[in-house]
Order: sequence, then structure tokens, then C-alpha cells
Amino acid sequence: MMTRITAAAALALSLAGCGTMPPSASLSEQPLESFDEPTRTAIINTSYAFSSPANLAQQPADAALAVAQAEHLAVELAYGARWRQFSPLVPVSFETARPEWRAAIGIAPDAPPQQVINAMFQARRALLQDNLVDAQTALSGPIFTQGGQATLARLAALPTLPRTNYATSAAERELSRRDNGRRGRL
Repeated sequence: MMTRITAAAALALSLAGCGTMPPSASLSEQPLESFDEPTRTAIINTSYAFSSPANLAQQPADAALAVAQAEHLAVELAYGARWRQFSPLVPVSFETARPEWRAAIGIAPDAPPQQVINAMFQARRALLQDNLVDAQTALSGPIFTQGGQATLARLAALPTLPRTNYATSAAERELSRRDNGRRGRL
């Protein structure tokens, strides 16, 4: 019987053969209200956040968190060893969705994920402290195509993001499937 290799595993193997390390993107901070593992929290939060524009409307700090988490998931679910049990379609759906959320916010298509994550967390911290100047500054770097004020306005009024919703919902379904499989073995 032939062993099935997932798309993510095949990509990781091909990168390993080239002598390059797979990319990584870590969440530089975790919301204070979360005591769970960061990737698991990101899956749950992004699934809720992107399920409807109303969930993030006029909540740019929450939107910045969701974008940072989505960027992390796009890398972690493709390359992280803990997520190999997920359907290979999940990381592919994040790669398909990333251009959608980046275009909606005004993030350069080729921006490194860790830079996006860091900027989103910096903006979020500033917003939580009611510091609009620092939030706009965090969103004004070269990875942003519209400037800080416009990017902040976009975070406060995200449109429907169907590909992003699909990717984040698929990740949550896979997490639930994996968790239910573990409970059955106890």
C-alpha cells in the first residue's frame, strides 16, 4: 500500500532537500484572556472573527489580532509537526486566503509573515492603550500599501472575506475532529 504524503509534508521535504529551512511565524504575544496553546487559540479565534464582518466591525484591535493569528496559521499549519493530522487542504486554503485578507487590509503580497504579525501586535497594543498615533505608525511600514491611517480604517471595517472564512472554519473543524479522535482513545 502506498503511503499518502500530504501537500504540506511534500513541500517540507522538498525544502529540506534544498538545504533551506521551512518558514516559521510565531505569535509574539498571546491575548491575556487566553490560557490555551497559541495555535489552538488562533484557530478558535480566527474562525469566530472571520465568520462575519460584524464580529470585527469597529474593533480594529480585535481585527489586528485576528490577522496576526491568520498569518501565523498560514505558516504553522503548513509546516508545524503538531498539525500533520489535519487535512492537507487546510494549509492550502490558508495560502489561497492570505492574498484576500492582505488585500482587504493593504498588506503587500510579498510581506514576510513575521513582519506582519509583529506590526499587527504592535498596532493592537497601541489601540488597546487608545494611542492612535502609535497604531498608525505601526501600520505605516513598507509592508503596508496604504499608509497607517488607511490601514487602521480598513481594520475597523473589514469586508466579507469568504476565502478567509473558509480557511479558518476548516481549521476549526479539523481541530475539533482531532480533539474528538483523542477523546475516543482515552
